[in-house]
Amino acid sequence: MNKELIIRSSSEAVDFALLKDGKLIELHKEEEKSNFQVGDIFIAKIRKPVAGLNAAFVNVGFEKDAFLHYHDLGPNLASQLKFIKLVSAGKLKDFSLKNFQFEKEIDKDGTITDVLSSNQSVLVQVVKEPISTKGPRISAELSLAGRFIVLVPFSDRVSISQKIEDKKEKERLKRLVQSIKPKGFGVIVRTVAEGKNTAELEKDLQNLLSRWTAMCKKLPTAHHPSKVLGELNRASSILRDVFNDTFSGIQIDDEELYNQTKDYLQEIAPSKQSIVKFYQSKDTPIFEKYNIERQIKTSFGKTVSMSKGAYLIIEHTEALHVIDVNSGNRSNKATNQEDTAMEVNMIAAAEIARQLRLRDMGGIIVVDFIDMSNPENRKVLFDFLKEEMSDDKAKHKILPPSKFGLVQITRQRVRPEVNIKTREEDPNNESGEIEAPIQIIDKIAFDLERVLKNHKDVVLNVHPFVAAYLTKGFPSLRSKWFLEHKKWVKIIPRDAYTYLEYHFYDKKENAVIE
Repeated sequence: MNKELIIRSSSEAVDFALLKDGKLIELHKEEEKSNFQVGDIFIAKIRKPVAGLNAAFVNVGFEKDAFLHYHDLGPNLASQLKFIKLVSAGKLKDFSLKNFQFEKEIDKDGTITDVLSSNQSVLVQVVKEPISTKGPRISAELSLAGRFIVLVPFSDRVSISQKIEDKKEKERLKRLVQSIKPKGFGVIVRTVAEGKNTAELEKDLQNLLSRWTAMCKKLPTAHHPSKVLGELNRASSILRDVFNDTFSGIQIDDEELYNQTKDYLQEIAPSKQSIVKFYQSKDTPIFEKYNIERQIKTSFGKTVSMSKGAYLIIEHTEALHVIDVNSGNRSNKATNQEDTAMEVNMIAAAEIARQLRLRDMGGIIVVDFIDMSNPENRKVLFDFLKEEMSDDKAKHKILPPSKFGLVQITRQRVRPEVNIKTREEDPNNESGEIEAPIQIIDKIAFDLERVLKNHKDVVLNVHPFVAAYLTKGFPSLRSKWFLEHKKWVKIIPRDAYTYLEYHFYDKKENAVIE
């Protein structure tokens, strides 16, 4: 398994595409004007605590007030408020917390009006970016994420990632972290810390402590509201969270971003610094070179094609997302309906796991798989879906198939869903909008696979533009079809056809597929 990160920069935004064995699995966009990323810390003032919601609305500088629930205050809110007051007034210049006297923890079942009041200064962190008409979701329980550990001010707790399963390794990491952990700070050990030594963890810890100190130095002169600690740029944060030894390349078309990324990789994985490459070709844009634009066009529509003619229908409603699995009108080597359903469902499970990450779909997702009567098959499908989603960094939960064959998934969303328009204006001026023309190539390939199972000689009639696309270059798409199917496809351009129209005929000129 090889992973590649492809980064495209423009004057308005930076796009990040994460590929797994050449297939697009994540797509992120960082806009230059984005000021509310997950992880950003603000010094802000409480605008209004609302007892009925047990939450407070906080002015962080966004057009809509941020939402701070009581359960997101953290047990040591009183200590944080005291610390802010002393630092802002210039009475406390030691930011290490080793000599700071903590206050009593707040009641975990208390009410917001008991602990917060209007115009009170508070440090808050963005945990969910503004989505639709809602302002950011924030927390007063701060955390500074590093490569191997997460530093939690005003805490004393050491936690180990649940994904580290080896008990001895958990105990080793806990002992190690407790020996280097500064007083007044809690530490969460991340999954990638498995097998790391003291020097590597301590370097990460010192880096986070430096960021904490730099943030605290801003507080005495900071305006309310203002950002006092920004998250790493999106390239660095992606690398921090997902980078591992399976990465084989990082391609970047912006020199400044290339240098920043190379420097960051030098810090977290010096041996892998050489995989960062500066893409300089002026002939082919970077997303075209790595086939990303085409994958975007074919992956974000309402209908998602899969192998062997199967496809998904993805519908979005206000309350939930619905995904319908369809086998398509195809012949199959399977001997019975159950085997066909199982094969299509397994293909669909892998694609659904990819789609959830790619679109960053959140909330409730209901998947209608093809019905299977065998309980063993349903269990195999359920286990396979869980395995496919195991790489997903977003918190999620999958329920076993219901009696109706529905699988329910809940997935946390902290950023707006990636929603790319894939339909384009109809060049024939017939129906207003049509699917992106690039999708026609996939449809032709799917239909061709079916046709060639029963017909030796096939003639494809298409619009001249599509015919040119299929036959140009070396090797052309038609040549690739010949290598794959060992059968030559005759292609005839037809001026009378609309752009996306095509038909297959046999050697007797009988229509094969309408």
